[in-house]
Amino acid sequence: MTVTLRPVAPSDCDLICRHRHDMFQAAGDHKAAKAALTPAYRNWQQHALQSGSYFGFIAEVDGAAVGGVGLMVVDWPPHQLNPDVLQRGYVLNVFVEPEHRGQGIAKDMMAASDAAFQKRNVTHAVLTATDQARPIYEKDGWQQTAQMAKEIR
Repeated sequence: MTVTLRPVAPSDCDLICRHRHDMFQAAGDHKAAKAALTPAYRNWQQHALQSGSYFGFIAEVDGAAVGGVGLMVVDWPPHQLNPDVLQRGYVLNVFVEPEHRGQGIAKDMMAASDAAFQKRNVTHAVLTATDQARPIYEKDGWQQTAQMAKEIR
């Protein structure tokens, strides 16, 4: 089996939305899975792809998409641990089809992501990991941080 990675394109919008849905569904987050299929998310995703603010890779086997990873560069204030860092890479929508997991595809996508961030001079990246995926990311050098969220009404 030969896996190839290609850059995401605006024509991948439906695929990315489906991957996002399936990613949240597999994690047991049914509200987030449902949100991934809303017109609001699809419109955001299409705009982000067209503007280039969302980039990343689609993994293919024999021309069929089997996974993907999304990347963004976001402005970020300097922090005591990274006082000179004004932007962070943001990794999202990491997904590999169940029948292709355990074959190193996610590892290849994450290595390509690191290279894409390096090309953009991004030296610090963040992502949100499920409990299931956290040990995999930790093996690749990711460290857990404390983050909280609040809805402002």
